Amino acid sequence: MTREQHLAFCKKCTNREMDLKQGLVCTLTKEKANFINECRDYILDPEYQERFDDTKPLENHVIKSLVDNNVLDTLRQEQNYPQGLIAGISTGIVGAAIWGAITVATGFQIGFMALAIGAAVGIAIRFSGKGVDSIFGISGAIIAVLSCLLGNFFSIIGFLAHQEDLNYIDTLFLFDYSFLWPIMQETFSIIDLLFYGIAGAEGYKFSFRALTEKDIAQLKEE
Repeated sequence: MTREQHLAFCKKCTNREMDLKQGLVCTLTKEKANFINECRDYILDPEYQERFDDTKPLENHVIKSLVDNNVLDTLRQEQNYPQGLIAGISTGIVGAAIWGAITVATGFQIGFMALAIGAAVGIAIRFSGKGVDSIFGISGAIIAVLSCLLGNFFSIIGFLAHQEDLNYIDTLFLFDYSFLWPIMQETFSIIDLLFYGIAGAEGYKFSFRALTEKDIAQLKEE
């Protein structure tokens, strides 16, 4: 076994201490590890176990700072951008339709729906794409904001359909789209920018693969 492989075990053992000349050594032998495959005196440090049993996902930039290029390459081989993109767009369309339906049913535009859409889009990309590269976060942010705008559009179509006593499909085809931008401007409020911005941030944040400290530790040992 190499020194690096020994250290992977020794760093988690209670029988360890730091020697200024040798580095990490065994408290029992006062020497560097020389075992093969396993150490009969190995005792897992409870503090180490508690630290790496944490289930809180790390931020993407933190993950990249903790792993070497080999681990990062392994993670990149597992990511699937097309699949994540399809999942994000599909979720965004469904979320926009729900936003439109709730707005029409209540008569109010609920800004917090933007936050839910942003998070939903990001989570869909996360689980389907397993991405660690920036393109996943950027895509999540763009899809989240566009989904919010689509939600507002569906709301307009819904109100017009009720007003003219038409079904939604007929309204989509009969609507004069030259009036879309003026209507969007009239229904827009400055607070919408805040919600869209937060939705984009949520879409970016949640689009990356979720890894905990324990996951990182296991990847390094493989």
